[in-house]
This record gives sequence, C-alpha cells and structure tokens, in this order.
Amino acid sequence: MTELSVAAPKAEAQSHSAGANFRFIVIALTAFLTVVDLFATQAILPSLTKHYGVTPAAMGFAVNASTMGMAVSGLAVGYFSREIDRRKGILLSLLLLAIPTTLLAHAPDLTTFTLLRVMQGLCMAAAFTLTLAYLGEHYSAADSASAFAAYITGNVASNLIGRLISAAVADHFGLAANFYFFASLNLLGAALVYFTIEKTPPMKDMGGGVSSHFEAWIMHLKNPSLRASFAIGFCILFTFIGTFTYVNFVLVQPPLGVGSMTLGFVYFVFLPAIATTPLAGRAVKRFGTRPTFWGSLLVAALGLPLLVLPILPAVLLGMVLVGVGTFFAQACATGFVGRAATSDRGSATGLYLASYFFGGLIGSAVLGVIFDMFGWNACVAGIAVSLLVAALLAVFLRTPMSPATA
Repeated sequence: MTELSVAAPKAEAQSHSAGANFRFIVIALTAFLTVVDLFATQAILPSLTKHYGVTPAAMGFAVNASTMGMAVSGLAVGYFSREIDRRKGILLSLLLLAIPTTLLAHAPDLTTFTLLRVMQGLCMAAAFTLTLAYLGEHYSAADSASAFAAYITGNVASNLIGRLISAAVADHFGLAANFYFFASLNLLGAALVYFTIEKTPPMKDMGGGVSSHFEAWIMHLKNPSLRASFAIGFCILFTFIGTFTYVNFVLVQPPLGVGSMTLGFVYFVFLPAIATTPLAGRAVKRFGTRPTFWGSLLVAALGLPLLVLPILPAVLLGMVLVGVGTFFAQACATGFVGRAATSDRGSATGLYLASYFFGGLIGSAVLGVIFDMFGWNACVAGIAVSLLVAALLAVFLRTPMSPATA
C-alpha cells in the first residue's frame, strides 16, 4: 500500500512533466512557423539590395515594412478579438500568409516588394495576436509566464533557423526559391494549428464593465502599467531591428568581410537566446518582472560597445548579448501584459503588439537614415538610447497579482 501511494504521485508528476514539455514544444513550434518570415529576409539583405539596386536604408525599410502591417493588424485584431474564434483566426491567417510570401518571388520592383511585405505583416500579426490572446485566456497565472516564454522561444528560433535557411536557399537556388520555401512553411504552420489548437468559442464576455471595443482600449490605456508595457514593446523591437538589420551591412564590408553564405551562419548568435529565453518565466516568478526586465536590458547594453569594434569575434559576442537581452526582455513584457490586463486580454495584446511592431518600423526608418548619414557607431548610439528609455519605463511595471510579479 505504501509503495503504491509513493509510486502514484511519482507517475503523475512524470506525466505532468511530459505534458508540459509537449505543450512547450507545440507552443514554440507554432510561434516559429508564425513569424519565421519576419526576420529571415534580413539574412539576404545585401543580396536584395544589389538585386533591386537601392541603398541599404531603402532596402532595410522595405524588408521591415512587414512591421507596418503587423502594427495595423495587431490593432485591428485586438479591437475585434472577442468576436474572433481563436483557432479559425490563426488557421486562416497562416493560410493567407502563404500568398504574399509566394508572390515575393516575382516582385518586379521595390514598391511591390514593400507592399507584399506589408501584407505578410498583416497575416503574421493576426496569427500572433490571436495566439497570445489564446495563451492568456487558457492558462492559469502560474502557467502563463512559461507559456509566453515558450512562444517567445519559438520566435527566437525563427530568427536563427529562418535566417540560416534563407541564406542557404538563396545562395544555392536563388531568391525566388527562397520565398517558395517559406510559403511552404506557412502552410505547415496552418497544419500544425489545425491539429493541435483546441476549438474555442469567441470571447463574448469582456468583463470589467466594458461594453465596447473602444472602451476596452481606453481602459487599458488608463492603466499606467499597461501604458508602460506598450512603450517598452516599442523600444524592444526598435533596439532589435536597429541592431540586426544594419549590422548585416557592417559584417559584409571591410574589415570584417563576411561572405553571403557565411552571413547566414553568423546568426548562430541566436542560439544562446534559444537556451535562455525559456528561463524567463522562472526568473519572473523568482525575482519579479522589473528586476528580471532590468537584468535583461543590462545584458543587451553590455553588447553594444562590442558591436563597434573592427573584430569579428567581438561583434559576434555583442550580437549574442543583444539577442539574449532583447528576447528575454520581450518574454518578460509579453507575459506581463497577459497578467496585467484584468479583462479583454485580446485587445490588450493587440495594443502591445501594435506598439511593438510600430517600434520596429520606426527603428528601421530612423536608424537606417542615421546609418546612411552618420555610420554604424551613431546607429549603435541610437540603440543605446532606446534601451535606456525602456529601463526607465520599467519602473511602472506593476500588477495587482502579487508582490512577486511587481
């Protein structure tokens, strides 16, 4: 009898652990296939710049125009989120994403390329917003930090593997084949959602006495903690885009002189972030949101001085630190929004993602001009300012949940 009583809890714990691991993998893989198109194209930026005969800033803005679509889509989907079936919305978004991805293979000019990237962003953000809302609605406060960390881990993996694939396919088979391949990944993502995400009814009851979409937005914007988290999202992608868009041009130019195929392998710098980002949920539970967030920004800031050195190992280490820091910060901020929004998490998530992706768009435009006019060192200085602003905003990250989350 004693043996049975000991064995049963042990078997139950093992089953729970296996289930948690499977859930982590599914969430991470869904995130990977949702946003793999977002940054993969950055690995072939020099090739695209040459193909269209434009400046680095113009091509950088075109590639990152997807963030414009993502900002608009994040707002729209967040606004109507309570009427949207999560599963159907995610599935349809990924199916539609394959269309502009395929058409990019034949974009005749930079304007067409830019518009197709915007269309990609519309679809990616719709899937992204609905998935984050689904996680916030279907996981307990105790499990939500880990669930969001799993999703951001998949996002990190898409940055690494997507760039590697993009560089390899474009180098061996050409730019058109690259976009065909990523369209097939979009369809694979839709298949994964079809078989793994549960059917859910629209979230009709918003709670909190909110009767309209616009009132939900006003409610979230009146919350100082949520306002701060939205601005922090802006700063995070501003930093990330600024670093990992324009460092490509630094890497391929003397004195570093990295080749186009080798450029893809440079993005193994994201590997440490894949290992560390899943720990964000645990770190928030142990140390709280603000200390964890400040620590992640400090790690990113330590990488900035290394980025301006004319030594490849130093630049790569700097990229590692910025990647680890920004993704850890993103996991903290994303999970915080899910906890701080006391009702209608879909609209709160939409506002956060709109601000996040708008930060990426502004980052690519502003830092691109700085890069063209004043060079890489000035660009890195602009990135440092963004990190400082994010650190100051983190003072306002407070939730009513418990002292541990403050």
